[in-house]
Amino acid sequence: MTDSTLTTAPPSPTPWRRIIGIGVALAVVVGVIVLAFSWPSVTSAVKNIPLAVVGPESAVTQVEATLTAASPGTFALAGAEDRAAAVSRIESREVYGAIVLGPSPEVLTSSAASPVVSQLLSGLAPKLQAQVAAATAAAGGGSSPAVTVIVTDVVPLAASDPRGSGLTAAAFPLTLGGMLGGILASILIVGAWRRVVAITVYVVVAGIALEAILGGWFGALQGNFFVNAGAIALTLLAVSATIVGVASLVGRAGIAVGPVLFLLIANPISSATQPLEFLPQPWGAVGQWFPPGAGSTLLRDLSYFPAANLLFPWLVVAGWAALGIVLALAGHFREGVRARFTNEEPSVRAGHTGEGANGAHVAHAHPAHAA
Repeated sequence: MTDSTLTTAPPSPTPWRRIIGIGVALAVVVGVIVLAFSWPSVTSAVKNIPLAVVGPESAVTQVEATLTAASPGTFALAGAEDRAAAVSRIESREVYGAIVLGPSPEVLTSSAASPVVSQLLSGLAPKLQAQVAAATAAAGGGSSPAVTVIVTDVVPLAASDPRGSGLTAAAFPLTLGGMLGGILASILIVGAWRRVVAITVYVVVAGIALEAILGGWFGALQGNFFVNAGAIALTLLAVSATIVGVASLVGRAGIAVGPVLFLLIANPISSATQPLEFLPQPWGAVGQWFPPGAGSTLLRDLSYFPAANLLFPWLVVAGWAALGIVLALAGHFREGVRARFTNEEPSVRAGHTGEGANGAHVAHAHPAHAA
């Protein structure tokens, strides 16, 4: 054998065409990220706020006409039989507030549903007070009597989270936590079912830990500890299981589904920081079909609106979790079929070790390596 000196040639410079292409691609990626996170805030508008108006028919008609003329498109007006019915509609999240007309005029708000909308409705009280006083004076033909329109927060935020910032901030960790669990499980663990078991353990522990932090420590979440922990765990599982399922089915390229689908698309339209009515339609409603939106709504309702219909957000997060597990199951069977096919074709692998007739291990060399 002749000795030879092996030399490694220096890598050739990157072609200018490729450099320009990479620069343009990175600029596009940054532009998409900025657009995804800034678009909801820039395009949002105070509109279509469900508001109930209660009272005598003539007074209701007058107030509705005044609101429509003063703020076109701001309110989606609804009716209610009386004050108790209006309160019930607020507690079930059918409306954000109500105007109660009659001998004791009142504005009902719900800061737990949206501090922004609550502040807006509170600002209607002085205008309503002036309108009621003028109408009463005109009906009586005398001077305007003293009329006081009180503002009642029917579902207030907890004293431990008076501005609702903790509840709003809880939304992003659900998305990020689910993504991290799915991505790391897909990278570090081999085997679809092993990944499913890993993320299941992860979301259970994380659900309890996040509830202890957000609810027990920060006071951002109210209600039952274990129900909240279950909602957090299921939301995390919805995100992480989808990533694991796609990655198990198509390979590591499937990991990209997390950042693209949940971070860039679903998170900005989750309505975690503002009412879904404020987003351009139909994106506010569309966002509720994804784990970030459904999970945020679920936690808010569990904390402050137990009378609301919680079936839809529960079904959304459970459906995404089930979809991810089904995809992982498909990936598991695909791995099994591929493994059986590989074992049945030993000739395609060099140096395959078989077993002879006498039980001794025999090395079968690839034909290309035979002497």
